[in-house]
Amino acid sequence: MSIDFTPQLEQAIQSLVNDGKEPSVALIKSRLTSPVPMPLIISALQRWKKNGTVPKVELVKKQDDANARIQALEAQVEALTKRIEALEQRHP
Repeated sequence: MSIDFTPQLEQAIQSLVNDGKEPSVALIKSRLTSPVPMPLIISALQRWKKNGTVPKVELVKKQDDANARIQALEAQVEALTKRIEALEQRHP
């Protein structure tokens, strides 16, 4: 799952341009309505200065990866538990 910050960044930069101000990281951050990670603001500003447009800026959550890893580890624990039980039955 990812969070798209593009509309927020576009709105903040456009607001600054409309006010006749040169967008900077600090000014963009002050115009944002919700927190955006600093590296994403910097990246968007650099690309805006280069191309005049705000690129699609997304933050990918790592929670899905963590959930998948937890499931894999749980399956591994279950398999190892079964192997231990089988060994214990063979050698009482």
